[in-house]
Amino acid sequence: MYMLSSRLCYVAVHHLYEGVERISTCFSQLSEEDIWRNHNANLVSIGNLVLHLQGNVSQYIIQGLGGEEYHRHRDGEFSEKPGLSREELLERITGTIDQAAGVIEGLDEAALLRAITIQGFEHTGLSALIHVVEHFSYHVGQITFATKYLKDVDLGYYAGLDLNAQ
Repeated sequence: MYMLSSRLCYVAVHHLYEGVERISTCFSQLSEEDIWRNHNANLVSIGNLVLHLQGNVSQYIIQGLGGEEYHRHRDGEFSEKPGLSREELLERITGTIDQAAGVIEGLDEAALLRAITIQGFEHTGLSALIHVVEHFSYHVGQITFATKYLKDVDLGYYAGLDLNAQ
């Protein structure tokens, strides 16, 4: 089981870093105004989505699985307009993923099976890890869609790959 748990942790970390790379690719196409614009009352800005990802990863992985103290202000992730630059946002999310990767890479089978409560929800370490990867991918997809919509660009995530290969 150790090989399976270590492989699972490796894959989770890989997908989180892939998400950061995609956010960076999107940011290379966007102005600061694009990153912080709210298009209507039911959408949050791309910048706020990145702050939300930082909060979610910190709460679930760094605090929930790693045991480090973290005080999340979830509502502020959606409403605050701190005026951070794209570089500052990328530094923050990269630093959070670096810290989370350290926690994830240290997880063993017992940690993945342990029962924990996060945001009032009962999880195992494994379900918390799956939640974070899924949640991260979901919002990176929103950031990708918004970038493509705003800039009419192919972001080239799969450039040079034959996706029809069997």
